[in-house]
Formats: sequence, C-alpha cells, structure tokens
Amino acid sequence: MISHLAFVHPDATIGEDVNIDPFAYLAGNVVIGSGTWVGPHAVIMDGARIGKNCRIFPSSVISGIPQDLKFVGEETTAEIGDFTTVREGATVNRGTASVGKTVVGTNCLLMALSHIGHDCRVGNHCIIGNTVALAGEVNVDDWAIISAGTLVHQFTHIGAHVMIGGGCKVRTDVPPYIKAERDPLSYLGINTVGLNRRGFDKEQINNIHNMYRVIYQSGLNFSQALEKVEAEFEKSEDRDYIIGFIRNSQRGVIRAR
Repeated sequence: MISHLAFVHPDATIGEDVNIDPFAYLAGNVVIGSGTWVGPHAVIMDGARIGKNCRIFPSSVISGIPQDLKFVGEETTAEIGDFTTVREGATVNRGTASVGKTVVGTNCLLMALSHIGHDCRVGNHCIIGNTVALAGEVNVDDWAIISAGTLVHQFTHIGAHVMIGGGCKVRTDVPPYIKAERDPLSYLGINTVGLNRRGFDKEQINNIHNMYRVIYQSGLNFSQALEKVEAEFEKSEDRDYIIGFIRNSQRGVIRAR
C-alpha cells in the first residue's frame, strides 16, 4: 500500500506488496523490490536499488549523492540486498566514477545513524552498529560486526566474521575471523563465539587459532609468519583466505596489542 501522503515519482519501479508510509519520498530512478516497507520521512533518491523484503526506517536516506568533491553528477547507484534493515537516520550514499556503485548485501542490519560512504561494499549478514561511519571505498566481508561509534578510514578492508569493539578507529585492514578493539586498534584473539554460532567445527576453529598464533605471537614479521603458515598448515579455504587477505592488504593490517 502506498500512502496518498507519500511522494512517489511516476518513473519509480515499485514491486508487489510494497508499503510506503506517509511523508516518504521516492525519486524517479528508483527500484524497490516486493515486500519492502518504506517508513515515514524516509528518502529514497535517484540511483537506489532496494531488494525484496527490506525495512527502511524513518528519516533514513538511501542513495544520497556522495560526499566526495570529485563527484560531478555521474550516474551511479546504491544497492541494498534482500532482507536488509536500514534503521532510523542511517545513510547510504551512492557511488562515484571510481567504482560506480555502493553495495550493501543481503540480511544486513544498518543501525540508527550509521553511514555507508560512496563506493563501499558491505557483504552479507553484516551488522553495522549505531553511529558507525564507513568512509568511501571501504570493503566489509560477510558476517562482520562493527560495533557502535566506530570510525572506518577510507579504502580499509574488514575481513569476514570479524568483531570490532565499540568506539574504535579503524585505520588499517582487519584480517578475518578475529576480534579487534582498543586504540590503536589491535588483535585480541579470534572470534570464537561468532564462529561457533555460524557452524565452524572445533577443528576449523583450532586451526584458525593456531594460524593466528603464528601470525601474531611467534615474533616473526608478517611475511615470515605467512610463509610458516603456508608451509605448516594443510591447504584449506580458511588458510588461503587469511594468507591472501594479509598479503594483498593495501593499507597494512592491525597489530597485536
């Protein structure tokens, strides 16, 4: 149902069973998937691509133009995956010519007043806490949790299944499967609770733990530690992900506390 008090541009593409509450605003170059709810005073601007069964809470802004002085009006998008919730006052800026789109995956939760900057890529099942701010071109892999008040520097990469504590400053990359907190942001061990909840078995978790012992507690530099991990641990998806993440880091990775 579309309220007669909402503004919906006639060019907007609206799926079946979409509910749009009073005083919501939808621009013309917008696609909304079936079953989605758009709350009062939510603003959906040109370039928004919102999936099925999403919930867009009041005063959130999807696909606002980038806060980037290099942006000159190019046609770009902000894409929200199915079953994702965007809470009150959250903002998702659309992309620039650099990448062309900002993407938030499926089954994500963007809590109140959080900000997803231009050209970010947030994976599936991620939780972005209240007032978290991602600068431009940040990559967040699946199942990551970024707790309230955390600030993330542009171009940073956050690995899958990471848990970052509240009020942190993320200046360098955060490898997968770990907990990170303090200032400067530091490795605090692996995210055992999260991995258990997501079906990792005991052997997997022990292997991940032992790999990170080599990386962070052996006294070796990162290059030496990765060579040791590669030589001593059986090839696996987890091992190759960790090694590739750290070796390919453009900003460097966080250190042990």
